[in-house]
Amino acid sequence: MCGIVGAVAQRDVVDILIEGLKRLEYRGYDSAGVAVVDSQNKLHRVRRLGKVQELSDAVQNEPCPGGTGIAHTRWATHGAPSEANAHPHLSSDNIVVVHNGIIENHEELRGKLKTLGYVFTSQTDTEVIAHLVHHEFKSCDTLLSAVQLATKQLDGAYGTVIMDANDKDKFIVARSGSPLVIGYGLGEHFIASDILALLPVTRRFAYLEEGDVAEITRQSVSIFDENGNAVEREIKESDATHDAGDKGEYRHYMLKEIYEQPIAIRNSLAGRIIDDSIDSDVFGNNAEEIFKSIEHVQIIACGTSYHSGMVARYWLEEFAGISCNIEIASEYRYRKIFVPKNGLIVTISQSGETADTLAALRKAKDLGFKASLTICNVPGSSLVRESDLCFMTKAGAEIGVASTKAFTTQLVGLMMLTIALGKFNDVNQEKLKEHTQALLTLPNKIDEVLAIAPRIEALAEDFSDKNHSLFLGRGRQYPIAMEGALKLKEISYIHAEAYAAGELKHGPLALIDDDMPVIVVAPNNELIEKLKSNVEEVRARGGLMFVFADVDSNFVSDETMKVIDIPHCEIGIAPMIYTIPLQLLSYYVAIIKGTDVDQPRNLAKSVTVE
Repeated sequence: MCGIVGAVAQRDVVDILIEGLKRLEYRGYDSAGVAVVDSQNKLHRVRRLGKVQELSDAVQNEPCPGGTGIAHTRWATHGAPSEANAHPHLSSDNIVVVHNGIIENHEELRGKLKTLGYVFTSQTDTEVIAHLVHHEFKSCDTLLSAVQLATKQLDGAYGTVIMDANDKDKFIVARSGSPLVIGYGLGEHFIASDILALLPVTRRFAYLEEGDVAEITRQSVSIFDENGNAVEREIKESDATHDAGDKGEYRHYMLKEIYEQPIAIRNSLAGRIIDDSIDSDVFGNNAEEIFKSIEHVQIIACGTSYHSGMVARYWLEEFAGISCNIEIASEYRYRKIFVPKNGLIVTISQSGETADTLAALRKAKDLGFKASLTICNVPGSSLVRESDLCFMTKAGAEIGVASTKAFTTQLVGLMMLTIALGKFNDVNQEKLKEHTQALLTLPNKIDEVLAIAPRIEALAEDFSDKNHSLFLGRGRQYPIAMEGALKLKEISYIHAEAYAAGELKHGPLALIDDDMPVIVVAPNNELIEKLKSNVEEVRARGGLMFVFADVDSNFVSDETMKVIDIPHCEIGIAPMIYTIPLQLLSYYVAIIKGTDVDQPRNLAKSVTVE
């Protein structure tokens, strides 16, 4: 969600800060700001509503010289998007704060601080941190001590950076729930909410752990745990890449990332399939010993990742012969849980920092699950560090808010997990080998589907005047219908719902008319005849159908039904294949609707608050 960048150096840092914010634009935001302290301890602060470019242009007119600074992109939680609510926030013109997360007891603290004479100029919870640190600093020898005292009074999530304009050579950072990473340089150091922001200036990073507070100067980094004890955090060299600055031949990042799926899946598969078999070690050390004893899988995820987990439930129970539950993380973390014997907790997240998923993982570990595994795209992220095992999807940087290649590579990882677990159960091992072989054909099959993009672009014209739509699928394709509906609503703002096709007669048929397009995913599987009956139910009531169907399924276009032929594929990889046309459909409809494809309103890429 919100983005943080900070730097302390001998050189002017404002360009580094602005470039860092641009690299975090994919996270979603509504305003941006920067504050820099110059060599005379003079504070320069500029904030703007809107895009980072607005801030960049403003800095050209209002220069911000100086070697110590912090910058922020805000995604509104408390207070509407406005310049007054944009970060950084000040207290008494010297304490400067940026913050990601939500302070849950901000109203109580605000009331206390007002009685102490503090005047609030914004509606944000973040301003509470600035005034609280300022108040504690009155009775402390150091800013570090003041921050440590202040953070003990905060309830909720925060990744925060605090500067004192009267001390130009350092800042203090604190992490609880919201990620922060320290970047190490030569005679300069950096802080950010994501390493992508800092790749132009360093490749050496250390992640702060829960409760950590750190003092960062040009020459040193001192980290203290939640009890105030000095600690060391491992510094790692990153080989991450970031191509956000180059869309290449594509109009939007989302379209680029749709077309990157074949190579992303090849990267995800590379070196992980040997002699038609999945080596359990791709999930981490000791994975095979753990997998031998697993009797149940509990999947936890949010949004698009939740849909990938729903597909995996079908796979695990049908192909691997192992029971599986899937639950939305924000629900799981707040209810009473039955812990099954020899259970594996599986979390799924593109960023590895999804707040609800991370909290659910911690709860599950406390409850006593046998082991934990995460499927993730970001090495070194919180979910990866806190899980026993991990599968890195290797999708590469995904900039568009609406997930595409991250989703399909998650499905690849989940199918590989299904095959790896199935080896130890009484299931058809030849079928598992067929699914393994099918995974190797997946990139080429997706290339075949991408080749029909012009037909899908033409089809999108039929949605130009539509405000509602219905997506249908059965079995393993039901979650894919859900994902298709999510994509359409995310980027075109068309209201879209998904149903298991067999549920039509239990309510949704009441919505059917000639103004409600119905999109159907129809691979030629064991449920195809049942699905055809559901399609006829819609046609009989005047519905307009758009069917993505296997070339061998015998659907025929007419005045009430447009059929788009999809190349035949093995049943195991069908969910990945049928995701592609739905991604393309949502993209082309959004183009027609004129929406912001890569940064849709009100949404963020990495959801690090509840």
